[in-house]
Amino acid sequence: MAHQHDHDEDHEQNKNTRNWRLYGPALSSLLLLLIGIVLDNLVKPAFFDGYIRLAWYILAYIPVGWPVMREAGETIIKGDVFTEFTLMLVATIGAFFIKQYPEGVAVMLFYTIGELFQGAAVKQAKRSITALMDVRPESASVLREGKYSSVKPETVQIGETIQIKAGEKVPLDGTLLSEGSSFNTAALTGESKPRSIQKDEQVLAGMLNLEKVIELNVSKKFADSSLARILDMVQHATARKAKTELFIRHFARIYTPIVFFLAVALVAIPYFVVSDYVFSDWLYRGLVFLVVSCPCALVISIPLGYFGGIGAASKHGILFKGGNFLDLISKVNTVVMDKTGTLTQGVFKVQNIVTQGMDESSFMTVLAALESNSTHPIAKAVAAYQKDSESEIIKASETEEIAGHGLQGKVNGKSVLAGNTKLLKKFGVPYDAVLETIPESIVVVAIDQQYAGYVLVADELKPDAGDAVAALKQAGVKDTIMLSGDKNAITQQIATQLGIGQAYGDLLPEQKVERVEELKKDQGRVIAFVGDGINDAPVLALSDVGIAMGAMGSDAAIETADVVIQTDRPSRIATAIQIGRATRRIVFQNVGLAFAVKAAVLILGAGGLATMWEAVFADVGVAMLAILNAVRIQRMKF
Repeated sequence: MAHQHDHDEDHEQNKNTRNWRLYGPALSSLLLLLIGIVLDNLVKPAFFDGYIRLAWYILAYIPVGWPVMREAGETIIKGDVFTEFTLMLVATIGAFFIKQYPEGVAVMLFYTIGELFQGAAVKQAKRSITALMDVRPESASVLREGKYSSVKPETVQIGETIQIKAGEKVPLDGTLLSEGSSFNTAALTGESKPRSIQKDEQVLAGMLNLEKVIELNVSKKFADSSLARILDMVQHATARKAKTELFIRHFARIYTPIVFFLAVALVAIPYFVVSDYVFSDWLYRGLVFLVVSCPCALVISIPLGYFGGIGAASKHGILFKGGNFLDLISKVNTVVMDKTGTLTQGVFKVQNIVTQGMDESSFMTVLAALESNSTHPIAKAVAAYQKDSESEIIKASETEEIAGHGLQGKVNGKSVLAGNTKLLKKFGVPYDAVLETIPESIVVVAIDQQYAGYVLVADELKPDAGDAVAALKQAGVKDTIMLSGDKNAITQQIATQLGIGQAYGDLLPEQKVERVEELKKDQGRVIAFVGDGINDAPVLALSDVGIAMGAMGSDAAIETADVVIQTDRPSRIATAIQIGRATRRIVFQNVGLAFAVKAAVLILGAGGLATMWEAVFADVGVAMLAILNAVRIQRMKF
């Protein structure tokens, strides 16, 4: 216990030391500057003059000036002469040269305060991103040699068993060995509603076990877990710069030397033009010009705006892979959605069984024997239905999948066909023409070349699918289009139900690609494609913005998509567009504000009407306002 107490004290001491290192220089500089101003203007003692006054202000300047000198030196050595550091140094040393000591100190002090402010804002924006980092459990309780021992998650191997108590975070991805539990998935999905997971289902690292002690069989190494990949993605998101941000960076590179030479010209040219030229007056104007024109506000606030956008999105379980996609999604006017798994649950259930000439139980036994050999969602639904009914499960032999048609094989010595009506046509089995008119998905069965009946299988809409389409229209998306490999009749039925403008069914994956290519020919369209990942990778890559849906565990989607929505809620597509637009709005407000204020003070400064104090406001004040504006996105409700 004493050891813990010492550890806490050390931690507190380290924090205090860090804080003093960070804020100490600005505080001491501010204190010395204020005392200097009081001595200069109110007390006016005789000794505070000449070298003593100069020494006092130099002392006030060093804590904030020295780090900037160092930075300027380093950038000059790298060959980058014209930076904000050089501008600040020239402006403040120039102020000292014309005996404007308090102004010289104030410029550097407020510049430093602006930098601290920026640091705090970046930290704040990063905090919502690093909130994800806190989700990483420090240890895992792993079963080794018959007992559980606590180890680092990185050391646990695939196939080992780990135990998670109620209230603990899941350290690694795995399959649930226990009967079931409910989990808080907020860290991964932004969803507040607990999710119940049953035996043999997937549990992901970062989920919080809510109910009882559970055991998992580890399915992925720590570095490959969904959580590790998501963290990695979010951390790298800030490296992909948006066009506006890249433009501002290039702009600052060209702009800074131009400003520098304009300031020199402002000091030198009047010597040949003005009759009562006083060097110190014009130098002061040149210095004001330099301070005002420092591009800090732009260089700081624009990346910060994108940073805030990425952070705000991650709180809602939406991962942007870079600031550039925040920009792009704000311009989206066409949203193309896959049906199964995006708008529907993607879980098929047997709704009705119609047999001819045999009882339902024997019919389902034969059908399930054949369908259990297929990975198709409809086949899985049939096999699952039979498993739930607890009747005997027999094995099929010589099964063969006929692409786009269904399955054929032998069950109990009889040849069985199960699939769509095209399959029966192919094998010349007669059937009732009424089957062609059923809009839902059906599995038609023939035994020994005789039609034996069919099973009706349907997928359910996601609860917020209707809201999702309405929210997209409200967000000003012109066209919503649905593509599906499912029957065209079902596709059209769902499109009408949801209010989707255009819908196309019976599509193979390559036909989905063709549809999107067709849409891309219209130059005015900015297309977002939303799919649930696995087979949608080609279309996700082709669209302007690829959005993967509910892709917490889907590797293909996380790799290919530009935006990953970690929940199964399609209504988050509109949220992603709104966050992109809010970010873009804030960035443009900041650019406008910075240019307007700076232009006004530059003109006043060149005309000798603005002092160094106004220049400080125009630079640091605008930067602070821009930072506050950029941080605002974190507080917005979407």
